[in-house]
Amino acid sequence: MLEQIMGLIQENSQEAVVRNPEVPNQHNDDVMQTLMGSIMGGMQQEAQSGNVGGLMGLLSGKSVNTGQSSSLMSNPIVAGIAGKAIHSIMEKFGMSNSAASGIVASVLPGVIASLINKTSNSQDGSIDFNSILGNLMGGSSTSNSGVQTGGGGFDFNQIGYALADGKLDMNDLMRMGGSMLGGNNTDDQKSGGMDLGGMLGGLFGK
Repeated sequence: MLEQIMGLIQENSQEAVVRNPEVPNQHNDDVMQTLMGSIMGGMQQEAQSGNVGGLMGLLSGKSVNTGQSSSLMSNPIVAGIAGKAIHSIMEKFGMSNSAASGIVASVLPGVIASLINKTSNSQDGSIDFNSILGNLMGGSSTSNSGVQTGGGGFDFNQIGYALADGKLDMNDLMRMGGSMLGGNNTDDQKSGGMDLGGMLGGLFGK
């Protein structure tokens, strides 16, 4: 998974990083690695703080317009990642705020949009909801464990693809709740440390 995300960063960094005179050539890879660390670290922080719903909404494209950079950058999760990336680039490479902000604004929306397009496409097996959320919730942002289920063995693809296709309804929620909770869908049950009601409430902004 990490290789695919780095590939997206490299694809979107040719002008903003590689051909940027403010970035010495010897720092090109380090700047891209810094962007990678900010993206994975930001998403991991959201997952471990319980904002699984927000991540699912973002990765499904439900909460953003992937065709508009302003929509992507105004998403709270993406904005948080951008802030971390700008601070890290300034600190590590001695760039001005405007230079670091320009790099992040040029690279991050394209990377996130491409990630959403891959994640929400059930026909693209390179990256899916399980591989991202399983990795993030496993407490590691550096290991590539491939396609896996997340907390409690729950299949996040069930929710993600339903959201992306606009097919999520109460029957879907009941079925997914039963799967996640081992067939006992009660309000006070948890699986893998996650509150199903809280997670689904986050999906709909409740």
